[in-house]
Amino acid sequence: MSEKRLLLASKSPRRRELLTLLELPFEATVAHVAEVPRPNEPPDELVVRLSQAKARAAAACPDVVVIACDTVVALDGEILGKPRDASEATAMLHRLRGRSHVVYSAVTLLEPATERTLTDVAETRVTMRAYTDAEIAAYVASGDPFDKAGSYAIQHAGFHPVAEIEGCYANVVGFPLCHLTRCLRAWGIVPSTDVPAACQSHTGRRCRIHPSILRSAWQTHPT
Repeated sequence: MSEKRLLLASKSPRRRELLTLLELPFEATVAHVAEVPRPNEPPDELVVRLSQAKARAAAACPDVVVIACDTVVALDGEILGKPRDASEATAMLHRLRGRSHVVYSAVTLLEPATERTLTDVAETRVTMRAYTDAEIAAYVASGDPFDKAGSYAIQHAGFHPVAEIEGCYANVVGFPLCHLTRCLRAWGIVPSTDVPAACQSHTGRRCRIHPSILRSAWQTHPT
């Protein structure tokens, strides 16, 4: 398994940048999947379904292991996807201001040659700061919210929307690396680097939860 090529099914430059930290060679492609929730679909089930769909959409070559990921923001159980326009982005940021919400990401591995699949889900609680209307307007005008679930990027240097998190920081960026790492290890693919150290150095955030993630088994999800 360690000789298998890795194929990242994502157009996101953030995910490609984070995957590079594992120091495993990979290629990247775009998976075209409609990111539309089903009626009354829970957010953790949505990210599982979409990450698995993205993996299957990218599985044209049999001699690879496909890595796919999907991330959503949920406020009081309501899924907040990517905004369609500036008005929707502004409304989302107003709703999130000063409140807590949950970010879910599902990571899926797929081996097309055998149809073997493994999916893991990360969950992080995020509390936003009380940013001003003027800050919202400036951030929306920058164009940054439009490809982001919930209309924000936690790492944005100018906006800094988040006051506090409980859980994995990389999950909020959109790619929970320790969850990915324990999935890869389960399939005999072992990164050559210290993933938690690399992640903390890259994000500038101290992480206290990585030992519990890497020691525990992944959470199985239906395909």
